[in-house]
Amino acid sequence: MKRILRALSIVAAVLVVAALALPFLVDANSFKPALESHLTAALGREIHLGDLKLSIFSGGVTANDLSIADDAAFSKSPFVRAKKLSVGVDLIPLIFSKQLTVTGITIDQPEVNLLQSAEGDWNFSTLGGHPQPAPQAKSAPAPTAAPAESRPMDLSVKLVRITNGRLMIGTAHGKAQQKQLEKLDIELRDFSAGSSFPFSLAASVVGGGDIKLKGTAGPIPTDAAATPFNASLTINGLDVARSGFSPPGSGIAGLMSVDGNAASNGNLITIKGKLKAENLKIVERGSPAKRPVELDLAIAHDMRKRGGTVERSAVRIGKAEAHVGGVYSLTGETPSIKMKLDGPKMPLTEIAAILPALDVVLPGGSSIEGGTATAQFSSDGPLDRLVTTGSLSIDKTRLANYDLGSKMKLLSQLAGLPGSVNTDIDLLGASVTAGPEGTDVRDINLVVPAIGTLTGAGTINPKHALDFKMRATLHTSGGLVATALGTKGDTGVPFLIQGTSENPAFKADVRSMAGEIAKDPGKAIDTARGILDMFKKKP
Repeated sequence: MKRILRALSIVAAVLVVAALALPFLVDANSFKPALESHLTAALGREIHLGDLKLSIFSGGVTANDLSIADDAAFSKSPFVRAKKLSVGVDLIPLIFSKQLTVTGITIDQPEVNLLQSAEGDWNFSTLGGHPQPAPQAKSAPAPTAAPAESRPMDLSVKLVRITNGRLMIGTAHGKAQQKQLEKLDIELRDFSAGSSFPFSLAASVVGGGDIKLKGTAGPIPTDAAATPFNASLTINGLDVARSGFSPPGSGIAGLMSVDGNAASNGNLITIKGKLKAENLKIVERGSPAKRPVELDLAIAHDMRKRGGTVERSAVRIGKAEAHVGGVYSLTGETPSIKMKLDGPKMPLTEIAAILPALDVVLPGGSSIEGGTATAQFSSDGPLDRLVTTGSLSIDKTRLANYDLGSKMKLLSQLAGLPGSVNTDIDLLGASVTAGPEGTDVRDINLVVPAIGTLTGAGTINPKHALDFKMRATLHTSGGLVATALGTKGDTGVPFLIQGTSENPAFKADVRSMAGEIAKDPGKAIDTARGILDMFKKKP
């Protein structure tokens, strides 16, 4: 028995020594031309490998460098560069029969350049297409290695991995901002170009954010970009501005998170799930919203048309809910949209949290208490030149810490209006058009019980300067204006709103007032005397 054990230990020792010595006895570089030829034929791109080494314990061959050529129509620079390539092979047929059977592929620290043309084609679309001529070998391939064209490599492998990669996404014409992913890990199991296979992807977004995909993909068609897939999608903390996902000049910024599903039939990509936007900014001069915005995301993207549809989806800000839907296009230099928003009876205090993101400024020190808002708006055009039109109606709210009566000091003196710490509003209705040049507000109808009804129109420029021509129908019959104008009951007074949104200035429109007085020449002298007497009075 001792002799048997001794013999077995000697055999084991010999096998270990042989395994350690085998890499020195077998020159892995002798397989390099065949491996390059097979990979070139399989991918349809010229492949260059660095120095090869045979690793018995890992069961494969490693190359200290990898280069995969790009589609010549896109770039002369490599499509992929990698620090290291490890190819798992079946060692027995490799050593004894010089047959190359690939069981796994690992690419370490690759740099991948994805480019899209103006027509929407991708530079990886032709991967696995018509084989390119195999590279000229420096030495003759192994005798049993057939030409790549007659025996292309079967890419059915148990495991394909990309580790610690870097992915650059840009356009062939170079006009769009490049997006970059780092710490990219991709894993394909039971990979076969002709069937469906499970995959996972995880990466960090340069500029902020993380992306994860996990599901199935395949089979891979002639156009690799049209590969069908179905996967769970998770995006956390994507900084849309710093990462380049929002177009320059659009003003859109914030941290986006998505939890949902992404699927493709080869042409149409559908994304459904929950989107959450924090610190959202919608326009260039806006500031981050004070509350997160949540959206039931439902997008159908047509890869060929480079555009798609946003299905009618719920948008929520706290308890306020609106619905948005429409179409978008990525064919221009800047993405464009045509969307509609419909928000009935939304709690106004919830909506107030999003006003900074829209660059809407309230009078200094004031705040909104109570009430509801109904909004119907349409947005059309490129994101950096977007024009939004629609109507807004506000019911039963209070502008706290803002006394409109005292701010309209001249009018309150003229009409004898009472003062108040707050301004209660029964109704505010208006038609609004907002664009890069500013905001045009028309058909204003503001009902303030303590004052009366204010009507008119005006503009707000991008720096919040106001220019409004208004008319106040004041609820008074004993004010100085009534005496001056010789009227009884409610008094109509034309006035102007100037200054800024934060500090509006109310002024009597003397020219319009004089024009109204002049319509009745018989009252002109009495009116002039009344106005002169009025200005002699102390406030």
